[in-house]
Amino acid sequence: MIDSKYFLKGFASIKGVGSPAIALGASFIAIGALLKNIGFTIQESLFSTFLTYALPGSLVMAESLIIGSSLINIFIAVWLVNARLYPMTVSLMPLLMHQTQPKWKYYLSCHFIAVSSWLIMKDNYEQIKKKARIDFWIGIGTATWSVAIFSTFIGYIASDFLNRDMLIGLAIINPIYFTCMMVGAMKTIKISLSIILGAILGPAFYFISPEWCILFGGFVAGTIAFFIGEINDR
Repeated sequence: MIDSKYFLKGFASIKGVGSPAIALGASFIAIGALLKNIGFTIQESLFSTFLTYALPGSLVMAESLIIGSSLINIFIAVWLVNARLYPMTVSLMPLLMHQTQPKWKYYLSCHFIAVSSWLIMKDNYEQIKKKARIDFWIGIGTATWSVAIFSTFIGYIASDFLNRDMLIGLAIINPIYFTCMMVGAMKTIKISLSIILGAILGPAFYFISPEWCILFGGFVAGTIAFFIGEINDR
């Protein structure tokens, strides 16, 4: 069973002015309004966030529907954009694994992988004994997931009162927040180089391939930063 003490501690960890849940909520208010504007019912909108609450995947789905993409193309697009969550999962799971915990907890907790929940866990895991980290993580995930669903509902209901500029402002709060978080995390040469080179190479690759510039810029920047960091460590 889930340890309620650590579950509730994880659930409560989203509160505070510095919590990424605030940016997450603001962004999903915009998502809720966007889904209504493209013809989703409130049930469909909530179910969409229920299944995936990673913001880029929701935006890609909505934009693909607007331009009339087929379901298979939407599936592939959302799958590709959410592939970024794989490295986060790989880095997080070793911190959560404990031989006394049942596997179903880990299968369940995979649904909660998102940048917001990942950041909260990374900031707090050292304060939690390893055996209880999976329960703490499920609490964090449930809380951020709930924020996304509730915010989608608010956005759907309030869509008639939000103009285009307000929606754009709400949607970009999340990436701005995470950009600030990355800058704050620049404590090693690998991380610092990957962020600086990514900021330079992403726009540079835009002139070569606008569709793939973010992927190419991130891949090249991360690769260069990794090898320079390895040389520096030696």
